Amino acid sequence: MLNIGDKNSVIKPIVGSWFSIYWYDRRHYYWNDACIKYTDEQWDALIRDMAELGMKYLVMCNVASHGYAVYDSKVLPKYPMASADPLEAVMTACDKYGINVFLNNDYYHDEYYFKIDEMFYPESVKGRYTMLEEVAEKYSGHKSFYGWYWAWESYLSPYFADHFIKYINDSSKQARLLTPKAKFLTAPYGTRTATEDAKFIKQLEELDVDIVAYQDTVGCYAMNTDESERAFEILRRVHDKVPQRKLWADVETFTWEGKDNVAETPLIPAGFDRLKKQLAAVSPYADNILVFIFEGLFSKPDSIAYTGYDKAGKYYNEYVAWLKEAHPEDIKSIFIISIAIISITVITILVKPIKIVTIAVITSMIEPCYEMVSLSIITIAI
Repeated sequence: MLNIGDKNSVIKPIVGSWFSIYWYDRRHYYWNDACIKYTDEQWDALIRDMAELGMKYLVMCNVASHGYAVYDSKVLPKYPMASADPLEAVMTACDKYGINVFLNNDYYHDEYYFKIDEMFYPESVKGRYTMLEEVAEKYSGHKSFYGWYWAWESYLSPYFADHFIKYINDSSKQARLLTPKAKFLTAPYGTRTATEDAKFIKQLEELDVDIVAYQDTVGCYAMNTDESERAFEILRRVHDKVPQRKLWADVETFTWEGKDNVAETPLIPAGFDRLKKQLAAVSPYADNILVFIFEGLFSKPDSIAYTGYDKAGKYYNEYVAWLKEAHPEDIKSIFIISIAIISITVITILVKPIKIVTIAVITSMIEPCYEMVSLSIITIAI
């Protein structure tokens, strides 16, 4: 097993997270109410908080739940939220801070997540595809749009169920008509049953996705970190035989406030000691590590987007302290360090008795994690 005691350098950092604008679910109890009240400025701050930690990917958990959407949809009424369009606010912030977004077209149907037979009801399929078209039309034009996350989860036992492969492949086919360059991601659970036989390899070849982010299921107590390491070692060998399917990890950062692994129980931070072991277990095998979930479980203490359980700030600080030591290159300061005037063009225009001098100023705001160029028009009455 991997010795994490003095080998921080071999432990990969978190590069992304699942993300929920609003999900009517007791598990999200500690951040749902805050998210409803978020302004566009707060959504921007939350994305900025993620970018500061070097995160590059955001996976949208859902665009609807329990019969309501988080955007203006023709299919469902919209959740009443402070932001007129929180999904637009998130996408705009991701454009700004260089985060790639996997969008989503579920959950259209109230509570159908657990009802396999309803996956292919005509109204369910129509609802999913209509929302796919809506979301693609409204948001795929953003430069941060990277692809689609197919939210129905498959249980490996130890193979993908046939209906799951159909769901994935049908969804990818439909999405490719709308967004030909999009990447596709899925996140199965039941990872502890991973196998490397010919049947599973063939299934992986047939599965029309670019990325499989297996859940480590440590938060759900389906595996411990030793079992997680063994499972991801097996999966690494499988994916090496099917290299077109990238192997990512979906690391569960949570534990439960009450009864374990029950949907009516709020999620709370698991603690950094356990998280570090989880990261160490999958690091030798996963191409990238994402988490479920940053929002509400990690919170930057001085952020205007602080939300979640009261120990979320401690969880954040512990991760930052480790990241500064193990991966200092991934800490990104967002402070502007200089503004350079590149050129000034002065145009004098006479408007009646008032002389208007319009100065076009192109400024370059140089930042450690990205560069932004802005054009300012300054009008001075003389």
